[in-house]
Amino acid sequence: MTSVRDEEAGQGQTVVPAQGGRRPGDEPGAGVVCAFGRQLKLLRIRAGLERPEFGKRMGYSPETVASIEQGRRIAQPGFIEKADEVLGAGGVLNALKEEVARAQYPAYFRDMARLEANALGLCVYAAHAVPGLLQTEDYARAVFQMQRPLLDDDVIEQRLVARMMRQNIFTRRPAPLLSFIIEEVVLRKPIGGRASLRGQWEQTLLVGQNRNVEIQVMPTGREDHAGLGGPFTLIDNAEGRRLAYTEVQDDSRLYAESGKVRELEARYGILRSQALTPCESLAFVEELLGEK
Repeated sequence: MTSVRDEEAGQGQTVVPAQGGRRPGDEPGAGVVCAFGRQLKLLRIRAGLERPEFGKRMGYSPETVASIEQGRRIAQPGFIEKADEVLGAGGVLNALKEEVARAQYPAYFRDMARLEANALGLCVYAAHAVPGLLQTEDYARAVFQMQRPLLDDDVIEQRLVARMMRQNIFTRRPAPLLSFIIEEVVLRKPIGGRASLRGQWEQTLLVGQNRNVEIQVMPTGREDHAGLGGPFTLIDNAEGRRLAYTEVQDDSRLYAESGKVRELEARYGILRSQALTPCESLAFVEELLGEK
């Protein structure tokens, strides 16, 4: 199996970065989380603080501090920022914040999260749920709560924080070009309840007003439809190459081979022509908000 780095170097192979099932890489103690914990412990010892005293200054129990230091629990952004300040780390811990946040993703999405964070552009076709980049906190929490097998509460909170952090892409400069095509039925699914859905409509309208964002709705009544193969994302990376990402049932694939990417590019172009225009789409969402 080739690696994502092999693909990005132009090897022209299809990547399967991760698939469903429990893997060592899924565990919080792996990789950067464990390294962060060791760094935190070294800085705490250097500062001459025992765990109870450090925990008191941080507002966390000694047990929680121990879990983070031992890589059994993923530190949240607020914890990292405060720890950096309390320990006088000079930004050493803050520098790891984004990498630690990515460790909160399920293994099958981590490579995509890295590519997304540095993308110059994204084209997202959504057929089942509102794209994660557009989700409100309430909507995203409901999505995680509906997953089966059930996720533990702490895993839900970890993934929720990570999903919200992904939305920093909207404030990045230079601004990436972002295109979303969303099925009408997705916008009508009351995931999390009617109040949650209404908040999601408002969020969609708000994001859609950004000049670098285009949101299009695919009406359910369309007789011609190029998206029957399922959702996918096109990624323009910092090296000027276009990749494609697909995901279904916790099984993800990242494509760099030009033939497959061109196939999905063509499909996305057809979908754009079949969907409502961006202006029509925002007007459609406004109509949804006006419904009782």
